[in-house]
Amino acid sequence: MNKNDTFVVTYYSILGVLFLSLNAYSADNEIYVDQSGATANIDLEQLGSSNIIGGLNSVAGTLTPLDLDGINLTLDINQIGNTNKFLGDIYGDNVTGFFEFDGDSNTFTIQGDPDNTYGIDNSNYNVDVTGSSNTFTLDTGTTALASGLDLDWIINGDNNTFDFDINYDGATNYVDVDGDSNNVNFTGSGYAGGYFYLDQTGNSRTFNIIQSSTLAADWLQINSTGSNGTVCVVQNDGGVSTSC
Repeated sequence: MNKNDTFVVTYYSILGVLFLSLNAYSADNEIYVDQSGATANIDLEQLGSSNIIGGLNSVAGTLTPLDLDGINLTLDINQIGNTNKFLGDIYGDNVTGFFEFDGDSNTFTIQGDPDNTYGIDNSNYNVDVTGSSNTFTLDTGTTALASGLDLDWIINGDNNTFDFDINYDGATNYVDVDGDSNNVNFTGSGYAGGYFYLDQTGNSRTFNIIQSSTLAADWLQINSTGSNGTVCVVQNDGGVSTSC
């Protein structure tokens, strides 16, 4: 880690064990990370249920953030179990994220540079999900940002919901879904050059896909195998708001 980095990790699970009678809400594991500086490599792993990597929308011990600020960041998250939460904000360029979730009823809510501090350019996210009834929300960039983003989802399980928005310029978005009753809601806006590829196998699926870049230079492909479901695709060459 760069000597100029500030990296703080707090494990509330230890305090929860020692002071269980006083703070029963801290019985599960919680990780608090506040990172500022370039070239940080952060690896976090939680095994078990009802754990939290905070913070936006954190509850339990009311921890905040996860808050990462800087360029050339690498974040590796591994949560194995049920009803876990990964929450927070990532500010920076050249961010590499490896996010693995195995279990059911987990929650992932992440924002990539929501106030245009760095621009979140040239980032690479890989999200690997095995389980059912999970909810994932990812918002990346603000206006015509997320240049060069490479986002990959690999999803195995049923009844999962994925909501993700990208304001992009030259971004690639690949989604591989295997399972029944999954919902994929994607909105791509920004400048130009949005690439969206969906490969899905399973029944009773719901897809709402919107692309509305200002230069109308978007590309989309869907390969779907299964019975029942609803598919809505909108490509708007005016770059204005629209919906399914």
